[in-house]
Amino acid sequence: MGTNEAPVIAAAGDAQTTEMIDGFHLVIEALKLNGLNTIYGLPGIPITDLTRKAQAANMRMIAFRHEQNAGYAASIAGFVTKQPGICLTVSAPGFLNGLNALAHATVNCFPMILISGSSEREIVDLQQGDYEEMDQLAVAKPVAKAAFRVLHAEDIGVGIARAIRAAVSGRPGGVYLDLPAKLFAQSMPAAAGRASLIKVVDPAPAQIPAPDAIARAMDLLKSAKKPLILLGKGAAYAQCDADIRELVEKTGIPYLPMSMAKGLLPDTHEQCASAARSYVLPEADVVVLIGARLNWLLSHGKGKTWGGKGHKDWGGQKFIQIDISPQEADSNVRIDAPLVGDIGSCVSALLAGMKSGWTKPSAEWIGAINDKKTKNVAKMAETLAKDPSPMNFHSALNVVRDIVKANPDAMLVNEGANALDFTRSIVDLYKPRKRIDVGTWGIMGVGMGYCVAAAVETGGQVIAIEGDSAFGFSGMEVETICRYNLPVCIVIMNNNGVYKGTDVDPTGRDPAPTVFVKGARYDKLMEAFGGVGVHATTPAELRKAMEEAIRSKKPTLINAVIDETAGTESGRITSLNPSAAKKN
Repeated sequence: MGTNEAPVIAAAGDAQTTEMIDGFHLVIEALKLNGLNTIYGLPGIPITDLTRKAQAANMRMIAFRHEQNAGYAASIAGFVTKQPGICLTVSAPGFLNGLNALAHATVNCFPMILISGSSEREIVDLQQGDYEEMDQLAVAKPVAKAAFRVLHAEDIGVGIARAIRAAVSGRPGGVYLDLPAKLFAQSMPAAAGRASLIKVVDPAPAQIPAPDAIARAMDLLKSAKKPLILLGKGAAYAQCDADIRELVEKTGIPYLPMSMAKGLLPDTHEQCASAARSYVLPEADVVVLIGARLNWLLSHGKGKTWGGKGHKDWGGQKFIQIDISPQEADSNVRIDAPLVGDIGSCVSALLAGMKSGWTKPSAEWIGAINDKKTKNVAKMAETLAKDPSPMNFHSALNVVRDIVKANPDAMLVNEGANALDFTRSIVDLYKPRKRIDVGTWGIMGVGMGYCVAAAVETGGQVIAIEGDSAFGFSGMEVETICRYNLPVCIVIMNNNGVYKGTDVDPTGRDPAPTVFVKGARYDKLMEAFGGVGVHATTPAELRKAMEEAIRSKKPTLINAVIDETAGTESGRITSLNPSAAKKN
């Protein structure tokens, strides 16, 4: 019997054997039946055998050094593929490690399923002190879109099917699936077991917007004098890139991409208003939100960002909001024309509505935006042209900007404080879903998990721009990157600390809380596991190292030493895709 075959169990005295299948194989076959062939996780009791059997069944089992990073990998795999990423953990501590990533997936609308082994219900409920005892289902519910527990082998197919539907339907999110240890050893007749598995049909059905809602939106848009389109990461997730581009170009409306929507249209597109962000947001009279929420990342639609006088003032804009969740409308300010439906259907309907006639925005509005862009781009070019010694964020990222332009298919992973803010505003993207970052929570530690998933799911080059602080959350996963020989080039912006490396403890006793070991050689960590480590102190050295990493496709970590005074305390974080100069 092959290692990926169901076990055959013979009943005593039977002339013939009855083929049986156990819980391990039912879980594996249910996932494979639904095209879920990659698992991100970490082996241990009680799921070690599941990882071995999954690999034997020709699934990819990507094993990490910490469950949180495996969870982040699964979450971004969901964003990239529109299928739920699978994270597998052990019980209690392992489950809790994965819980952060589960919450991250829910908040960011990434489809993900966290599957965790657990203690037996009868012991947990009586609190009898089982190994890693915890009521994991109860703990997961507040941070998950949905949570399920499977107690019987014959329900495995239903449990996985429900988890898949919950993860991808409507507004996507994180789902928890609790599998007690005893479930895996349960067996049943193989024919009945396989018949109980469910291939999920149309798990994320289209939701068509109402015709009157489309008419209302079109009437409002036609009345606009200074219209603006704002693209969020939901627009990138939707993968209706051609229709979104057609809507932008046919309407002639300037657009702003939020961080993970960069590249839906090239950042160099003539209608891209990123370099005039602080001008267009308060000046626009009608704003179309496509897959973007008016949360803190957009100052809640209020305040001076939007032309208000105070932080709670609404600037008076009218909003058209495309969202699959009707509850999202009016969450912060009045939405004058809510379009409830999936983004693809809504954008298609808006395009159809344009057939009755459309006038592009006035030359005055477009000209004013272009004037701001021209001035700010020139200011940024002047800044990028400088070559200080040691490097600063701008001179280092000018190199990254060129490398990404030359390699537009590479995935760009980005996290940190200043490393995040500056990269977002300096490095242009040219294709959809090529930038993945900290998302709605602004969370630290996503970097290495994202790198692994991006490389595994796309099979292509990954470039990670990391703050030295951010890298510390998941840095040990460079061993994972080396173990799987993934084409990942990590650039650490090393300025010896959080924000900068110059703070001091006024008592003179300890290092300041924001300061790290001076002159840390992160490149040596990559070398320890067989990857390529490079110590770069000039833009020329950084450029050479990045070009070689991409040419060789070897796991590479570049320790880019920058001026420890270059950073600022991250007060720019709400300025997603800020203008090239902060003040217009």
